[in-house]
Amino acid sequence: MTDTSNGVDSTGGAPPLLELKGASKSFGGVAALRNVDFSLRKGEIHGLIGENGAGKSTLMKIIAGVHHDFEGQMLLDGREVRFRSPHDSLSAGIGMVHQELSIVPDLTVAENVFLGSQPVTSLGTIDWARMNREARQQIATLGLDVDPNARMGSLPVGIQQLIELSRVLFSGARIIILDEPTSALSPPEVERLFKALRQLRDQGRSLIFISHFLEDILAVSDRVTIFRNGKRVATKAAAETSKDDLISLMIGRAGDEMAFGEWAELPGGSKPVVLTAEGLTQGTMLKDLSLEARSGEILGVYGFMGCGQIELARVLFGKLALDGGTVELDGKPLPLASTASAKMAGIAYVPENRRLMLFRTEPMYKNMSIAILDRIHRLLLKPDAERAIANTRIADLQIRPPNAEMLVGNLSGGNQQKVALAKWLTQMPKVLILSEPTRGMDVGAKQDVIRILKSLRDKGVAVIVLSTEPETILTLAERIIVMKRGRVVKSFEQGRVEKSDLLDAA
Repeated sequence: MTDTSNGVDSTGGAPPLLELKGASKSFGGVAALRNVDFSLRKGEIHGLIGENGAGKSTLMKIIAGVHHDFEGQMLLDGREVRFRSPHDSLSAGIGMVHQELSIVPDLTVAENVFLGSQPVTSLGTIDWARMNREARQQIATLGLDVDPNARMGSLPVGIQQLIELSRVLFSGARIIILDEPTSALSPPEVERLFKALRQLRDQGRSLIFISHFLEDILAVSDRVTIFRNGKRVATKAAAETSKDDLISLMIGRAGDEMAFGEWAELPGGSKPVVLTAEGLTQGTMLKDLSLEARSGEILGVYGFMGCGQIELARVLFGKLALDGGTVELDGKPLPLASTASAKMAGIAYVPENRRLMLFRTEPMYKNMSIAILDRIHRLLLKPDAERAIANTRIADLQIRPPNAEMLVGNLSGGNQQKVALAKWLTQMPKVLILSEPTRGMDVGAKQDVIRILKSLRDKGVAVIVLSTEPETILTLAERIIVMKRGRVVKSFEQGRVEKSDLLDAA
């Protein structure tokens, strides 16, 4: 089994295309990366895994030119380089597809593919015909048949992610970094992506594939590097390792109890109904949908991307107007005229995109207190009171590092999700709606979120979890409904439910 101690090949092969030696990086005195060696071969898919905060994102940002004030060396084609900006990195042939998409939703697909590099005519005007034609050809290489004139924001997130990958490919990048590329994709879309990545590898491009889906890492990677606590602990040949081995290396101990299961035993029984939705209809995304949320219970809502989950969550939180149907809370009609009215009634919502509700350039304590500022003070700000509340939530949710002054943008994805939860937990809601609560998280961070949500359930909160990840639903839910094309197509109330049951129903 290949396990290189310094992250480079020990087989006497060709020199790596990209290599980092002794890379270290700290934020505010906290070491995020510690003396890391890493190598990437030409024509290789290199998987990268580790718990949130393990250092993998910091390493990738060094390669992508986001962080240039690091210790150590970076070599490209055997020559030392140090990128001062993402533009420098892109100019050197390195492109990155971020987990949080950087698309422009109000522009067309073609405009997004050619963003910043539109072709022009001899008169100096944008050559729209050429742009649309070449955009269609480019996205077709990923198996997509999408109208290049379609507005980007109208497309499902999974399609948006593939088009963003297409944009990076169009730039001519020979090294492509993909951060959680499968987190928003349905199984057929994942297979389509993997086929495209293998074709790129066979063409000689090199890819770094960051994911918390260990099955995806093993399915598509040639080698896998494991990070823990800011250090590289091992590099393995993917064909010669297993999911259990990877989990053990990630968390530093046997990981059987940390892995999500393939099935669940639903307890059955009946608890008091808190929220009732009847006949919800919204555009083409929700069609006569009904559900119940019960006190002290976690309801799982499963379906593939585009099934209407996101619209359901937004309707229940007053972000999206209903075309038909009713919602009752504690047996009384609930007017969902706005998010403010939903909040006043006791409904909280954590969306799938953390950027929609967090101020990344502000400290943790301000993000946590913003929902209750009117209760802390009316005229004058009281930062000490805000910090006291934040410190309590940081301890309760085990946010790392435990520093209320830390800017949210410097936290790992899992810890950002905890801050998003903390924002609502300063005043306990009756109903908590979470969309993709564990997306993009490592094994340990997922377990933390599971613990938090089950604790809220035990306090009587009605929790609704919407996810495209069957493992998340099976790990959390005590009742499950499956959505497909805006409708509930299957309900599971009691007994054993397999992952295959959810996939078949969806």
